[in-house]
Amino acid sequence: EKYTSPKGNNISITAEFIWDCGSDKIAVSGKLTGSTSSLNKLSVQSSGNRRSQSSSLLDMGNMSASDLDVADRTKFDKIFEQVLSELEPLCLAEQDFISKFFKLQQHQSISGTTTNETEEMDGGNLSRSYMSGVPQTISSEKDMIRQMMTKIFRCIEPELNNLIALGDKIDSFNSLYMLVKMSHHVWTAQNVDPASFLSTTLGNVLVTVKRNFDKCISNQMKQMDEVKISKKSKVGILLFVAEFEEFAALAESIFKNAERRGDLDKAYIKLIRAVFISVEKVANESQKTPRDVVMMENFHHIFATLSRLKISCLEAEKKEAKLKYTEHLQSYVVYSLGQPLEKLNHFFEGVEARVAQGIREEEVSYQLAFNKQELRKVIKEYPGKEVKKGLDNLYKKVDKHLCEEENLLQVVWHSMQDEFIRQYKHFEGLIARCYPGSGITMEFTIQDILDYCSSIAQSH
Repeated sequence: EKYTSPKGNNISITAEFIWDCGSDKIAVSGKLTGSTSSLNKLSVQSSGNRRSQSSSLLDMGNMSASDLDVADRTKFDKIFEQVLSELEPLCLAEQDFISKFFKLQQHQSISGTTTNETEEMDGGNLSRSYMSGVPQTISSEKDMIRQMMTKIFRCIEPELNNLIALGDKIDSFNSLYMLVKMSHHVWTAQNVDPASFLSTTLGNVLVTVKRNFDKCISNQMKQMDEVKISKKSKVGILLFVAEFEEFAALAESIFKNAERRGDLDKAYIKLIRAVFISVEKVANESQKTPRDVVMMENFHHIFATLSRLKISCLEAEKKEAKLKYTEHLQSYVVYSLGQPLEKLNHFFEGVEARVAQGIREEEVSYQLAFNKQELRKVIKEYPGKEVKKGLDNLYKKVDKHLCEEENLLQVVWHSMQDEFIRQYKHFEGLIARCYPGSGITMEFTIQDILDYCSSIAQSH
């Protein structure tokens, strides 16, 4: 009991260690070899006053991010890793010392020795003295060691939980670093001794880390569900889409070859489905920006993100994002192109409707509303000059709809050019079939369309 009584120098050793480590003033003297003396050797010094032994890491959480200088997420990661790396050898050395000093793993080997021989061994009397006071309920030597370690290092688990709470308070994305680091240290400790104090303690703390990671994912999904957009400005790339990209890029750098990759993949699936649903929701509610544009731009961004990061568990979602982007690009182009040649479109829609009703194509011209004279009248309203003017107005409108950051203007414009040419060829085909031998042609050519589109794009 005397040996395991609280030692003043290790009550808040984690908190003190982290405070100085965070100040980049860490200086560890001596070698960690276990026993009480090893605890005394751990001296952490800083240029300022040492924090009191009762200091808690949560006190740091009350400071602003600027005071803590945690803008760079990797700083916390390094601090967290350094704490775990220092704790492991300290705990293992102390456990080894206890085992040897109290002969807790040597009873069989010394059973044949005399009392005098035993007493001459280091700590023999203390070992028997301690053993005589051990409750009968302790069933094994490992239980004894674990109980002693728990009494000696009773501060470690709460202080690690305090550190985790601080990291989560500074930035919820720190839970990604902590999950990977803590999982690795738990795995390492369990490989040494699954039932050891270190394995049990780190395993308990890992539960808290995993809970914080799950909360980080849930909070992101909640923010997506609660998103509100301005009715007066264009939508552009939605904030939660950009944040998913940031999260995924960070997660990929952290979880590379990590043991807990499965946890990240499950989180990805939840997040990406929430992103898809929320993009559609915003697109349906958008008043300033056309629905097709919201869908097109954001799913293009998602597709680009997934293509760049190559996240294997999201291959299906990557294909789905590309499909949605392509569909809404085409939908937007077709809808927009109906406006520059609106009367011409309307005329030929009427022609196709008559054909669909059973009128032979070559007999459409005998319909009063669709005779040759009416066709010439409509075509005359679209000389090359008017077509170029209509395309120029269309370009300006598209430019107002699209956001600069996604840089899709030229992609959309090229698609509109291709669609315009496709429609032009379709109109020519209808004229040839429904008005054979009439000599009626459009007042502009395909080459004119190419020249108009190129000139307009260069002038803006």
